[in-house]
Amino acid sequence: MIQEKTAEKSCKKCQNYGQRVQNSVFETDLDYSTFMKLKDRLEKMIDEETDSLRFYYLGNYWKNKVGHIGAKETYNPEGVIIL
Repeated sequence: MIQEKTAEKSCKKCQNYGQRVQNSVFETDLDYSTFMKLKDRLEKMIDEETDSLRFYYLGNYWKNKVGHIGAKETYNPEGVIIL
């Protein structure tokens, strides 16, 4: 579990790139270069002994790989994002 200050910082960083879908879960649509920069920044923010990050690579056919049931729609990278 990410420590509170680290979690706040990493969440603020992630909010600049996509949409929060749960407390510490974000959906983003990034080109490879931007993804690598974000990943590097996040890795430098955490304590690898106590914190963890997960990345799911969905690729070009992400719509076929994402299932959704419920009220909140899945992130649409082709839609409008207001930060």
